[in-house]
Amino acid sequence: MNVVILAAGQGKRMHSDLPKVLHPLAGKALLGHVIDAARAIGAERICVVYGHGGEQVRTALDAPDITWALQEPQLGTGHAVLQAMPALSAAASRPASGGTLVLYGDVPLIRASTLRRLIEAAGANSLALLTAHLDNPRGYGRIVRVGGEVQRIVEEKDADDAERAIREINTGILVAPTAALARWLPTLGNRNVQGEYYLTDIVALAVADGMPIVTAHPDAAWETEGVNSKLQLAELERVHQRNVAARLMEAGVTLADPARIDVRGELLCGRDVGIDVNCVFEGRVELADRVVVGANCVLKNCRIGSGARLAPFCHIEDAIVGPDDIIGPYARLRPGTELGRDVHIGNFVEVKNSTIADHSKANHLAYVGDATIGSRVNVGAGTITCNYDGANKFRTVIEDDAFIGSDTQLVAPVTVGRGATLGAGTTLTRNAPPDQLTVSRAKQVSIAGWKRPVKQKKG
Repeated sequence: MNVVILAAGQGKRMHSDLPKVLHPLAGKALLGHVIDAARAIGAERICVVYGHGGEQVRTALDAPDITWALQEPQLGTGHAVLQAMPALSAAASRPASGGTLVLYGDVPLIRASTLRRLIEAAGANSLALLTAHLDNPRGYGRIVRVGGEVQRIVEEKDADDAERAIREINTGILVAPTAALARWLPTLGNRNVQGEYYLTDIVALAVADGMPIVTAHPDAAWETEGVNSKLQLAELERVHQRNVAARLMEAGVTLADPARIDVRGELLCGRDVGIDVNCVFEGRVELADRVVVGANCVLKNCRIGSGARLAPFCHIEDAIVGPDDIIGPYARLRPGTELGRDVHIGNFVEVKNSTIADHSKANHLAYVGDATIGSRVNVGAGTITCNYDGANKFRTVIEDDAFIGSDTQLVAPVTVGRGATLGAGTTLTRNAPPDQLTVSRAKQVSIAGWKRPVKQKKG
């Protein structure tokens, strides 16, 4: 099966410098969703017809299994598919054969199951059209049947009143024998209101050739809805997220409100997972059994261990949270963070490129960067690992059972020995020995009779 994806349109109604097919839905370009659908049906060859946005589109989505065909100028859908025919033949190193499925780069929610149904209906030597019945078919081409058989497709701008009353519409998605397409496409005319070469005109050519024309239908109308504006993009985003939420809940995940979750990648959940409102999941996120995610959290490319609890407003990226950890609220785990079991990271604590072993805690207002922290360590409020000298990063090591007093600065590279205690307010510039108290602070003095300055009056 060949797949041709039409992605050359300008998308004027998007009012954007970004090519329409590169606008994201669920964190992935519209065209990326369509390419994934083509791969899911096991396409032998995928050819993307591009035009507006040119190399920007190719650069964003190029892959070894994709060939590209430039449509310049853009003269309609029939003209677009014609540009792909040489690429299909060249990719196979033999004359074009088999069937060709035509998809659209701005129709992102088409499902592989629907495409398989259409391909099965097409068989070896039929033209198969994906059609739908709509209560309001405005804007779509209509399927004209005679005696129940498809005879042609008429675009709305070219239709008369009787044809506009037809509710069966053309989605544009079709399967045709590749050899027949190669024969039909060069003969298309452009005598229509748009002055374009319509792919839909191949229906009349198939009738003239005596080729059977069959139809199949999507499970849901939204599968074939396209994106032509930011409003339509937002509407399809919510459709997609609603579908994701339904699949999560069917698998046993508890969602506080299925209308307020955004999954922009892959979310894998164990048993008895609970997710509060307004959470965003990007990339690949794994939530193990009994994980609870509080409201307004953002998780990206991370693993959360069993029984962990994330309080509201946590941001976690490229990090590993261990079993039974308690994170937040308002905690930030940056790339390279790896936490052991029963670790507590509290409010307004930031951790970056650090490992923190079992049962250690940093509960308040701390920055832990480029550090290796052992087990049962307490990091006091206001503690900072001073890991950057303006040019290079250095590492801090805090061994097991150490206690770091509040408002401490650890100037890396530095090591705090096992069981050591750092007094509050210490600025540590040399290693602290194990099992000892290390204090570094100015001598406290009180000056009798001292008075604060008084603001002088002007004039």
